[in-house]
Amino acid sequence: MSHDNLFCPLRLGQLHLNNRIVMPPMTRSRASQPGDVANAMMATYYAQRAEAGLIVSEGTQIEPLGKGYAWTPGIHSAEQVAGWQLVTDAVHAKGGTLFAQLWHVGRVTHPDNIGGAQPISASAIPAAGVRVFVDNGSDAPGFVETATPRAMTQDDIDAVVGQFRQAARNAMDAGFDGIELHAANGYLINQFLDSESNARTDNYGGSLENRLRFLKEVTQAVSAEIGADRVGVRLAPLTTLNGTVDANPEQTYLAATRLLGELNVTYLHIAEADWDDAPLMPENFKQGLRAAFPNTLIYAGKYDGERARAALKAGWADMIGFGRPFVANPDLPNRLRHGYPWAPHDPATLFGGAEQGLTDYPTYQAETESQPA
Repeated sequence: MSHDNLFCPLRLGQLHLNNRIVMPPMTRSRASQPGDVANAMMATYYAQRAEAGLIVSEGTQIEPLGKGYAWTPGIHSAEQVAGWQLVTDAVHAKGGTLFAQLWHVGRVTHPDNIGGAQPISASAIPAAGVRVFVDNGSDAPGFVETATPRAMTQDDIDAVVGQFRQAARNAMDAGFDGIELHAANGYLINQFLDSESNARTDNYGGSLENRLRFLKEVTQAVSAEIGADRVGVRLAPLTTLNGTVDANPEQTYLAATRLLGELNVTYLHIAEADWDDAPLMPENFKQGLRAAFPNTLIYAGKYDGERARAALKAGWADMIGFGRPFVANPDLPNRLRHGYPWAPHDPATLFGGAEQGLTDYPTYQAETESQPA
């Protein structure tokens, strides 16, 4: 397997990665309360998976209003930065590389998660039919409908851009190797990007150039703070998660990709729609993204070893993310290298709880250790 393209080293900015395997961001909702602080249990979880060429942390809110779900970690307080330092130290001790995914969920939340405040978004358009997990301290934790947001003012926009910048600095102070901007899956940056969630009539709405402006300003701010070679961006061109829909996704996302290429971010992370009967990204769309972006392209979405290797061979992907398989297979790179079977995860333990379903999945034990794999 010495020529396995999944295990070819890769340079990512100034970083040298051992393989093309990415553990993408996955919400696990196990931050310590109160305070939404990353903890030693999370450090163990990420360190167990450090053989991935790149790990991207679960979505990490940049400010209290950016929190969409109960028990997710933040990176805006000194205590949160110290908590994440536990995680980065543990991953680095195992030789891993870890980026922090920075998110602001915008309208995909409820006042119970943000201290009773009204959510903010590009426009005062609710995420219809979308439910989020809340824990208000009195009722039993559970799912509730999102609330109608208020449209952000220019002062709001400037403040959030500044919060992204500060969160990037905090991530570096916490020992992360870089950051990923979450501009996918219906969260705040995506709410500006997609035509059907943005009804603004100012410089941030209407034309495609205007709808790209918030993404551009946030990317420029974090790049100025920590260097574009430490910045990745996640996009989801065809997903309709959390109610965001674009009338012309290929046009919008090719333009976003060209913009990010001009800003020279180190990678673009494409989240493909991965639910049953989801729309497939046409290969010519992927080739278009390849032509538009000069740096590392990551794809994630129900990949197995065969599909991953084919994508790398075709050239439109440089790295492949394996999401849920990493939950139950902490040694997934080793399983991919040797063709070992993958263990299934327990859906009941994905969100919340403690070590069960987080750190207690075993590595694969070959039945006959003496035989070459």
